[in-house]
Amino acid sequence: MPRLHARHALLPDGWHEDIVLHIGDDGRIAKIDTGLDGHADWSVPMILPAPVNLHSHAFQRAMAGLTEMRGPDPRDTFWTWRQLMFRFLDRLTPDHVEAIAAQVFVEMLEAGYAAVAEFHYLHHDRGGRPYANPAEMAERIVAAAQDTGIGLTLLPVLYTQGGCDGRPLQGGQQRFGTGADDFALLHEASQRAVTRGHRDARLGVAPHSLRAVSPSDLAAAVALAGDGPIHMHLAEQVAEVDEVSAALGARPTEWLLGNHDVGARWCLIHATQMIPSETRALARTGAVAGLCPITEANLGDGIFDATGFLANEGRFGVGSDSNIHIALFEELAQLEYSQRLRDRGRAILASPTQSAGRRLFTAAATGSAQAAGRASGQIAVGMQADLVGLGTDSVWLCGRTGDRALDTLVFGGHGRDCITDVWSAGRHVVSNGRHARREAVASKFKAVMDDLGSSI
Repeated sequence: MPRLHARHALLPDGWHEDIVLHIGDDGRIAKIDTGLDGHADWSVPMILPAPVNLHSHAFQRAMAGLTEMRGPDPRDTFWTWRQLMFRFLDRLTPDHVEAIAAQVFVEMLEAGYAAVAEFHYLHHDRGGRPYANPAEMAERIVAAAQDTGIGLTLLPVLYTQGGCDGRPLQGGQQRFGTGADDFALLHEASQRAVTRGHRDARLGVAPHSLRAVSPSDLAAAVALAGDGPIHMHLAEQVAEVDEVSAALGARPTEWLLGNHDVGARWCLIHATQMIPSETRALARTGAVAGLCPITEANLGDGIFDATGFLANEGRFGVGSDSNIHIALFEELAQLEYSQRLRDRGRAILASPTQSAGRRLFTAAATGSAQAAGRASGQIAVGMQADLVGLGTDSVWLCGRTGDRALDTLVFGGHGRDCITDVWSAGRHVVSNGRHARREAVASKFKAVMDDLGSSI
């Protein structure tokens, strides 16, 4: 049984020194000892639970840097970015998607994530023409996860309409669209694909948003989920709130909580346009708020009320969404800084017993694991060995340990540079800060980028 020795480790009850983790053949932590007796297969100065990246659209990584010029509209917004995204995705083939996803997954692992919840909505060929295999694109995501070793929760997206008025999908949206019956077949085929992946891979469902699915289609997707995770965009934009309110007679969060038994299996993405009563109500359901602070800033979504949400014992995790910048520690810093700018204070999300970095990291680790339906997020017996090892003798950490080390990782600007190793369900996928397949994956990615060109 492989053994991992850490001089400092963050366990559920706090920091411990001189810890040995025994990793079973099933990729879970089988035993935790104090003190090394004999040989260790690996030894690291510091070990943390590695979070799940709880929200990703992998293909959008190839768009990074291509949408920062203002168009003819006097004010560029999420909605103009969205039109550019539709144009871009209309050029992607299955081979492109697999190569892009593999590059994204390598970057995630090197950033300290052990797994990803892939919000997968690119199902069909150009013009909405179905592939012979309904899970063609889903299989490419699974193949990329297999190639890179990342843990995967695959979330096939149900997307049935262009807006709350039921208008048909147009242009690039047609590559997303499925009716409820076709989605059931896609979900079944995706389950077969996931089964052929890593044994820790999971399947959920993702009704895209209250704009993109009807109430009856949403109910069908929830029923299809079984005991798996349910992810959905919620209250991301003011225009979305206005459209849903006019069509359904209630604001998005209000309508969802009033019409569905939202609980711990649910993850509501963004939720940047909630009012205080909705923030409190969502927190009390036990659902996870899926926050993507870097993308939310890039798209001008707004600021999630993390202060009010955590005050009501809300649970959250972070993801990289558009993958314009994949950086675990910087997502956490961006979340804290958004609260500081809004409230004009410091250490807003710190608690009386935990520093800001400690509270952000531990909450994100446990919340993202819950959202992905993954037994991880803590270093404890029975949990998946999703672990991130760090060196403490670098110029960036200068030997710091405990909460001061976490604060430095989150706010010091060089957290990623301190990562030495990452394990995903016991798979040692990053060593000396580098993924074993980095060069091979990057070579395929660069070929795809050359093929796609630089304009959309």
